Amino acid sequence: MVQYGELNQTALVSFCGLNLKKHKSILTELEANGLIQNEERSMGKRIITIYKPTPKGIEFCKTILDPYETLFPRKKKNSDKEI
Repeated sequence: MVQYGELNQTALVSFCGLNLKKHKSILTELEANGLIQNEERSMGKRIITIYKPTPKGIEFCKTILDPYETLFPRKKKNSDKEI
């Protein structure tokens, strides 16, 4: 989420490969720990929840997640063939 700045709830759970009904508690926990914040916005008659990383969340990403991703990337490069 840090690279996108903010995402609506649907885009966020889709991007993470989560199911909102099953994984709403993850968003609640991230918010409780101060890593994300939400904001409700009116879009006509609808209210949309937008999630943004907090400064603490951005720092967590830079110090913990980015180095982890460097060591253990999610996708292997084409030159890295499994044995």
